[in-house]
Amino acid sequence: MKSKGICYLVGAGPGDVGLVTLKAKECIEKADVLVYDALISPEFVRWTKEGCELIYVGKRADDHALTQDETNELIVQKAQEGKIVVRLKGGDPLIFGRGGEEAAKLADAGVRFEIVPGISSAIAGPAYAGIPVTHREHCSQLTIFTGHEDPTRGESRLDYEQLAKAPGTRVFLMGMRRLREICDELMKYGAAPETPIGLVRWATTGNQTSVDGTLATIADIAEEKNFKAPAVAVIGDVVKDRDKINWFEGRPLFGKKIVVTRTRSQASELSRQLEELGADVLEIPTIKIEHPDDKREFAECVGSAHTYDWLVFTSPNGVERFFEAFFSVYDDARSIGGVRIAAVGPGTAKKVNEYRLAVDLIPDKHVAEGLVEAFTEKESVENQTILWVRPQESRDTVVEGLTALGAIVDECIAYKTVPEFEDPTGAKERFEKEGADLVTFVSSSAAKHFFALSLPWPEGCKVASIGPITSATLNVIGKPADVEAEEHNIPGLVEAVVKSFSTEQG
Repeated sequence: MKSKGICYLVGAGPGDVGLVTLKAKECIEKADVLVYDALISPEFVRWTKEGCELIYVGKRADDHALTQDETNELIVQKAQEGKIVVRLKGGDPLIFGRGGEEAAKLADAGVRFEIVPGISSAIAGPAYAGIPVTHREHCSQLTIFTGHEDPTRGESRLDYEQLAKAPGTRVFLMGMRRLREICDELMKYGAAPETPIGLVRWATTGNQTSVDGTLATIADIAEEKNFKAPAVAVIGDVVKDRDKINWFEGRPLFGKKIVVTRTRSQASELSRQLEELGADVLEIPTIKIEHPDDKREFAECVGSAHTYDWLVFTSPNGVERFFEAFFSVYDDARSIGGVRIAAVGPGTAKKVNEYRLAVDLIPDKHVAEGLVEAFTEKESVENQTILWVRPQESRDTVVEGLTALGAIVDECIAYKTVPEFEDPTGAKERFEKEGADLVTFVSSSAAKHFFALSLPWPEGCKVASIGPITSATLNVIGKPADVEAEEHNIPGLVEAVVKSFSTEQG
């Protein structure tokens, strides 16, 4: 092999990020270049290291970002430059995924490569729609074929006579455009018109939909419901079990499109909880975290933290930035001395705990006012020194409140928030085209930056706020919250969202 680089041909699975392999995740995390398709979860892009080059080569029907030949040349070129390239493909790279062609091109060019299999939608799609592709009472054979053949060939290479007579379950991918033709051909060669068939669209994602019918009726049903690609089709008696074991589509937020607005690095926890409840989540990062304008002053504050009586944190970002700087100076956590720690809420406290430090004070109300109130009721801070770790832009509630209690408060500016304009996963475009049922806001800055994007607001779309401070900002913006969390944290926000939709349905 001539190249010092390497290309990993990686299967990303069918859509649900939980179905990706550990090997695939390891490859993405070390990639210098990520070349990815249209059907890829935004979560995978977040796994990349800082500086990774993101190249979208997605294909949807006749709309190709790059042709297959151009993609082949791209991954060869990047690997020949000595880079670690990950070619991330939906499903499994070798099951109708053209991974074999890409591997051949890499081999011809003398480029090292590895193939990392993934879970195919041919299996996972039916499973998430309650259709077991094999079942002792129905079948013991499975046939998989493609409905999208090489367009340069003049005639079909599929043997419909053999497929029509094949026992057991038959699954085909990429065949929605030719659904009527495929069903007609199977019936022409002897398949019974009443044979059950199920279709699963956007399988394993919050956008999943499924329908069923028979070979004779399914094409009309699909047209009536405007059922389009990407979809998996399952033919056989196993489809009869769909109503009984369709576990995925009965979850409380299934069918709801929900927007998450946070920094790209922080969105995962809220997204994960919403997705577990069935939501189709669009992540639109509106802010990103950067170093403060005065990095020297921040470093001096961190270096002298052990001289204070209290450290006060009002955000997980502040915790992370503070301890990144702290451990760049000190090797031992005991260097922080006997300082006591206060956190505005459980999310911030959890971040402190990640550094193996305990939190001495958490208010019952997880806002700045609640923190001041907790000091008023539980701690005497008169003449005590307090270092408040905060963003560059924040309300003065903490410093004014603690100073009024007699404390000597210094402010440690740990970071600033700036607008996020990049949209590597196309979430903004989806929001503009498809709309949403609800948009979540977990901070005032996220709300301000989101509406600064001037995206069109979908009709009937709700606004969900994590708490009263964010709600007040939304009121000023002119988009009052329809939903507000009782507990001002991520679980509380998720609970409020679920309750709002259950009330609506009830």
